[in-house]
Amino acid sequence: MSDFLTQFSRSLPSLWQGVLVTLQATVLSASLALVLAFVLGFMSRSRHLLVRGLSRVVVEFLRGTSLYVQLFWLFFALPILGFKLEPLACAVLAFGFNYGAYGSEVVRGALNAVPRAQWEAAVALNLSPRQRMRRVILPQAWVQMIPPFNNLLIQLLKCTPLLSLITISDLTFQMDQLRSSTGNTAAAYVTLLVIYFVLAYALTLMMNALEAVAKARLGQGGGLRHVLKPPSTGVTTRDGSAARAGGV
Repeated sequence: MSDFLTQFSRSLPSLWQGVLVTLQATVLSASLALVLAFVLGFMSRSRHLLVRGLSRVVVEFLRGTSLYVQLFWLFFALPILGFKLEPLACAVLAFGFNYGAYGSEVVRGALNAVPRAQWEAAVALNLSPRQRMRRVILPQAWVQMIPPFNNLLIQLLKCTPLLSLITISDLTFQMDQLRSSTGNTAAAYVTLLVIYFVLAYALTLMMNALEAVAKARLGQGGGLRHVLKPPSTGVTTRDGSAARAGGV
């Protein structure tokens, strides 16, 4: 174990570089997925059958084929057709398109979940379709989108070990190098699990804060301060006064 710790301390710069590559791929892929999710989500609500049909075909194709195969197709098969992309670009496209398809269902479901009365009220206020969506519908739908988007973001992060399969020195690749040099498989992969957990938890906290801010804009909850505020140790009486737990 001491040999592993020594090698681990020496490998910190390369491991940190692997973390940065993993985060870079996650952020870029998530950004592409978010854009694609809204594009396909809005297309699925179009009045035109052709637009809706195109959206369904794209979504079902991307969801119905393996992310592993999509990544390998972009990296190995696309160059045969005369289009060669950088490894990171292949990863961002594969992850972004795949998770964008899942995200489009989140967008479609959240928009459909906004009460019909809200749509009718926006029409009654004589707002244009764009104003209705931007000022009335989307703020309410956005709050409902954030929790499932959080799940998809964590899933995307957990898919980044596939980067090592297309010659990208991500966190998993760097940790595997450390495992090979020390021979301590258990310690290496336990460390890797802990690092991924920390990254996932940090992303979850960020998304929770985003959800709190979105709810505060709708008059729900206490906003970001409420998220960061420590839990109260007292109870609230009927008249609104606070009483300490265990006594009055």
